[in-house]
Amino acid sequence: MITKPVLAALLLVMLLPGRHVYAGQGADSLSIKIGQMLMIGFRGLAIEDAPEIVEDIRKHHIGGIVLFDYDVPMKSPVRNIANPEQLGKLTVGLQGISDIPLFIAIDQEGGKVNRLKASKGFPRTVSALHLGNLDNPDSTIAAARKNALTMRAGCINMNLAPVLDLNTNPDNPVIGRLGRSYSADPAVVTKHALLTAAVFREEGVIPVFKHFPGHGSSTTDTHKDFTDVTVRWTEKELEPYRAMIDAGYDDAIMTAHVFNRRLDSRHPATLSKKTLDLKLRNQLRFEGVILSDDMQMQAIAGHYGLDESIRLAVQAGVDILLFGNNTAYDPAIADKASSILHRLVREGSISKNRIDRSYQRIMKLKERFIYYCK
Repeated sequence: MITKPVLAALLLVMLLPGRHVYAGQGADSLSIKIGQMLMIGFRGLAIEDAPEIVEDIRKHHIGGIVLFDYDVPMKSPVRNIANPEQLGKLTVGLQGISDIPLFIAIDQEGGKVNRLKASKGFPRTVSALHLGNLDNPDSTIAAARKNALTMRAGCINMNLAPVLDLNTNPDNPVIGRLGRSYSADPAVVTKHALLTAAVFREEGVIPVFKHFPGHGSSTTDTHKDFTDVTVRWTEKELEPYRAMIDAGYDDAIMTAHVFNRRLDSRHPATLSKKTLDLKLRNQLRFEGVILSDDMQMQAIAGHYGLDESIRLAVQAGVDILLFGNNTAYDPAIADKASSILHRLVREGSISKNRIDRSYQRIMKLKERFIYYCK
């Protein structure tokens, strides 16, 4: 079990100022602020293959991109990642066309959820479950270091990991069966997630804890449909978040699309003001960036229109709206999302002050971490 002094010491390491500070552009237009709230997925192994994402960066000022190794709609292994050399050229090229440095994000958890695969020339990885079962800090640190150095070599500055979900349902099709959770014990999860995140930060990679308020107890997959965790979910699933936030963690947390009547009887967590603003912001006191899970997953897209889901997510407290473009593919999604946000501001459904708060949190995180990679 991790002790409070050890927890505090690790968080101190995690919260040291970044070595590469971005001074900012002094940008203040609404278009740029809205653009920074969007993270978009795309098709292409090179910039020349992806005119849509180039336009999204230059015209819509999107703040981040997310990379995949497999194109789900096309059932194709050709997406964004072919080998280390190609990946580096792609990411450096994308950064080069953006006035504000991009978050370049990936799901590199290790084990089965692993975008940088050995078959494409990257180092092998192990799962969170494997590390939790070993329960050896040195093993976890070594695995995290290997992952972080691989990402940094590819100029990836954000990892959508580690997972804080508890392995309360080993038959969970999207968490337990894939070995994505360290343990059913929140103390074990906290210890290994914290060790992993500390190493990521040391190497200039932003850790993103997920999936708040807990996906480990689900019995269905939010990629495919509505997922209700009300019966199985317990407050215990909040313990890893509470421990780290209490110790000062303020980087980024990703939401879950799960429906939990104990927290909100109307909306899933990503769209729930009670879950994000009341629970995560006000009760747990999280001050960092809130990142949505993919807004095109069927738990959201299958039950809400695009306008409504964007409005509810931002009103709930989401700072970055993630459109992975890998459940469904829409080359115009950045344009659509940007237009919707502009209209919601004009209509008064979302205030300029609300946009400003997200922009400030996003830029604070970029200033702490983003470095120019060559």
